Amino acid sequence: MPHIAANGLNLFYEEHGNRDHPPMLLVMGLGAQMTLWPDELVEALADRGFRVIRYDNRDIGLSDKLEGARAPGLKWQVIRQKLGVPARVPYTLRNMADDGMALLDALEIERAHVVGASMGGMIAQLMAVHHAERLLSLTSIMSTTGNPKLPQAEKHAMDALVAPVTSLKEEDLVEHGINIQRNIGSPGYPPDPDRQRERVRASVRRSVYPAGLPRQLAAIIDDGDRRGRLASITTPTLVLHGEADPLVKLEAGHDTAAHIPGAKLVTIPGWGHDLPLELTDRIADEIAGHAKGAAEA
Repeated sequence: MPHIAANGLNLFYEEHGNRDHPPMLLVMGLGAQMTLWPDELVEALADRGFRVIRYDNRDIGLSDKLEGARAPGLKWQVIRQKLGVPARVPYTLRNMADDGMALLDALEIERAHVVGASMGGMIAQLMAVHHAERLLSLTSIMSTTGNPKLPQAEKHAMDALVAPVTSLKEEDLVEHGINIQRNIGSPGYPPDPDRQRERVRASVRRSVYPAGLPRQLAAIIDDGDRRGRLASITTPTLVLHGEADPLVKLEAGHDTAAHIPGAKLVTIPGWGHDLPLELTDRIADEIAGHAKGAAEA
């Protein structure tokens, strides 16, 4: 699939399903390539009647990188944010939301169902805030409002996610990726070890770009508390969250649903901060059912 010019960048994207079906845009999370949307889930959504589009966010995968841009130090940025003096960041979540809308423009798509996971959920929320006329529905998966009073991630999960890459050897990168998944994944749906290793290896061979993660993390911190903005959302919204998520705790899903007018919340026992193969049909049914209900309404 091709790159496409969008919002001053070249974004890499893929399409699945019938081009005549309603479009559904998938937005992935922090430091994650679009391939973290499992092929099985993408095809399940296409089989349920959607033209499914997934893409690499800026600074990850095969999309453009902001080479040389410097993110502020994590601790320093957090301190400044608390003092009300935000640090300068290379780009914002709003910029990333605009990227997705520009991708739709480039594909000549007027309106789409938007589904975002983790940071992608935050980006999708901002699409609904700033581009309401472009969204047919919104699904926010394992994401949050930015409310500083919510429970923090479990230490082991956050430490694994932000651990620095110390070696670019393939086997070391594979172990790094597996360690992340081990610490944030679903205790109720442990992956098949061989399948997990091959998926991580394929991701490593597709692209490795550690410099993008701190810049994306800086954009998350910079965006702060979205609760006031979420109250303006008019897009029909579904919030999906795992009851065993160690990274973005279940309370964040409740908070998201509570601050988007009319949002529906669905939680699943045993689900962590990943997209387990065993939950493919359940997640696809929830997303597709919500999108079709929104379209009918």
